[in-house]
Amino acid sequence: MSQHDLIITGGHLITMEPAVPDGPGTVVVRNGRIAEVRATDAETPPGAQVIDARGGIVLPGLVDTHRHTWQSATRHFGLDWSLMDYLGAAFMRLAPALRPADVHAATLLGALNALDAGITTLVDWSHIQNTPEHSDAAVAALRESGIRGVFAYGWPQLEPLRWVGDSDAELPADVRRVRAELSDDQARVTMALAVRGPEMSRMSAVRRDLELAASLGLRATMHLSNAGSIAQLDADGLLDDTITLVHACGCGDDELKLAADLGVTASVSPLIEQTMPGLGTPATARLAAAGVVTGLSVDTEIATSGDLFSQLRAALAQHRGTGNPASLSARDLLAMATIGGATAAGLHDRTGSITPGKSADLIVVAADTVGLAPVLDPVASVLLGAHPGLVRTVLVAGTPVKRDGVMTGPVRQALDAARETVEHLRGVAPDVFSG
Repeated sequence: MSQHDLIITGGHLITMEPAVPDGPGTVVVRNGRIAEVRATDAETPPGAQVIDARGGIVLPGLVDTHRHTWQSATRHFGLDWSLMDYLGAAFMRLAPALRPADVHAATLLGALNALDAGITTLVDWSHIQNTPEHSDAAVAALRESGIRGVFAYGWPQLEPLRWVGDSDAELPADVRRVRAELSDDQARVTMALAVRGPEMSRMSAVRRDLELAASLGLRATMHLSNAGSIAQLDADGLLDDTITLVHACGCGDDELKLAADLGVTASVSPLIEQTMPGLGTPATARLAAAGVVTGLSVDTEIATSGDLFSQLRAALAQHRGTGNPASLSARDLLAMATIGGATAAGLHDRTGSITPGKSADLIVVAADTVGLAPVLDPVASVLLGAHPGLVRTVLVAGTPVKRDGVMTGPVRQALDAARETVEHLRGVAPDVFSG
């Protein structure tokens, strides 16, 4: 075997790295990392494993910065729900009934779905800490799936109103055990803290959550949408570059500029923000104009698509509908799904671009198809025409998790377990499924 573990050759590269030009090229992977990017016609070392990307577009793996993966087993049946409907059904009725096995099933299914769609990094917003076993089940599922996962530890959904609203409750002490077990910040599955923002708890709890994150050496991710919330956090000295704001729909432009100046990042979910009443109008373009590094996210598969290509097109359509078509280009949007998302996840040093030294988190999108060819503008083609069915190959740290269109992970196990979860939930909450 050559010292070159794997060669991806023959494809058109979209690198998202200014120092590495787009165009025909070969990516050399060694020990799970990108060792070199070179001309396609360079000689392939004997014995190297070759992925033939001819007729394909080679991209950095996509990054989903916020997904409640524990809800993926109940996907797609809440399309017509409002935000309050969703909160009532998913959190008040279903979440307390979820067993650790159900969290494992849903998280595994959601993570595999993400990989199938070319998402190599997933911030798993896992606020389902009903017991320590629930947390362990989610982490185990992320590991088994093969995805690069950021396990964002939240709070229990037993007695949901104990933890949110006018809550001053402390997050479970078990967070420290989980952090000790996820202590390697260079591992494929790492940790963040899903904290309650000023719209979900008392400010005393917000401060305590953020201080806990800092003491554990963790990034923090919080839901936040109301005007004045960013200013309130800043007034209390609670904003810095370790925080990602999720949604930020109703925040003022001046607040977004303040967040940008402090290095705060953001995560937007353009499709569900436009289709679920009560979430608000996506702030995608306003965040970009303010200079906030922004990633894209799915949010919950209960009411939206689980792939980022759909999110990209939703963001494009919503932005162009504002009447200012020039301020967000196709490359700007693709950056949100790659390097911007990696930055928001705290992983820009290891993923999000085709850069020598970074992890080989890479995807190949088939472009020699009736849906994409002839490719005149590769970035626009990905934005407008790519979908999970065109994702031919997916690598995480150089390991194929999808090859020639076929997933390599435990797909059948995930499907069977998800069906068992749905049957369990139908038994304990039949009214939720009767609408």
